[in-house]
Amino acid sequence: MPTKKGTVKATKDTGKKAPARRSRKPQEPRGPEPHESLIDSGGTDMAMLSAQVEQAGGAVLGAYRDPYAGAPLLLASLPLRKVEPTPFQRDLSKTHADRLMEAIGAAGLFLDPVIASPADGGYWTPNGRHRLEAARRLGMRAITALIVPDEKIAYRILALNTEKAHNLRDRSMEVIRMAQRLAKEQPKTKEADHAVTFESPAFLTLGSVYEQRTRFAGSSYQSMLRRVDRFLDQPLPKALRQREQWAVRLMDIDDRVAAHVKTMQELGFKSPYLRALIVARCNPVRWVRLSTKKDAPPPMSMAEALTRMAANVRKFDPKSVKPGDLALVAAMSGSAAEE
Repeated sequence: MPTKKGTVKATKDTGKKAPARRSRKPQEPRGPEPHESLIDSGGTDMAMLSAQVEQAGGAVLGAYRDPYAGAPLLLASLPLRKVEPTPFQRDLSKTHADRLMEAIGAAGLFLDPVIASPADGGYWTPNGRHRLEAARRLGMRAITALIVPDEKIAYRILALNTEKAHNLRDRSMEVIRMAQRLAKEQPKTKEADHAVTFESPAFLTLGSVYEQRTRFAGSSYQSMLRRVDRFLDQPLPKALRQREQWAVRLMDIDDRVAAHVKTMQELGFKSPYLRALIVARCNPVRWVRLSTKKDAPPPMSMAEALTRMAANVRKFDPKSVKPGDLALVAAMSGSAAEE
């Protein structure tokens, strides 16, 4: 017998009550109809953008309104030499560029346009570093680009980059580079004003560390940072200086953790989870659940968390660790990775 809306029903296997499915109302239709998408690339909306393409030595291939917001976009063929990756984008992976070049060569077609926006007499792409490199190695003269007139699109790297999955170091490095650039271009804006662009305050703190220590084990500290790190209501230059101070303190903590790891190895422990165990034991907010509320206050300030963690690391006794403790940390690390 079907259940009524809002009630729960028992599952066949366990007899436990399963939550009823929430009905989602379909969103209102938005965006242009297909026949409304086509626009004249020489029309008023696109005249300036088309002129920039021609001036750069490129050719306009077409224009249309995007199906989500109806914003006018231009499809163009641009001279490869006129397109550069954003200066704060992730570092080039030679391995990934090699694989991409081989894939394009095997297919015999370059099918994926890069996103580009006008900048410094040429174009910046926030999501095409590896395609650009592959195109250069293949000897291509031009590259197809979807041109967006809004220059802010260059700062939407994390959402737009689909070439290569971001790891924590990549994300953190890109975010801190964006913050440094914005601090020069918009020094009066506050760090919190760019929350959407930066995505997470932890990326800013970890990015400050990675700039000085590329092999830093940031994932070990991410759990703590997610609970206490917040965007600062300070102008970007001042906020960056604060992040640099926190980075120094975090590296000092990690140096002490590394010394404990070495001691445990000398005691016969050979697990890859030694660092994760020590950091988890010393995490002052280890048992604090993440709030689902967007603007929830942290359980303690960042400064206090770092002070307590440093004290916990100093008091940590490697001889207190048992083999079973490592097995638990390994299981928890695996669950976190799946999430």
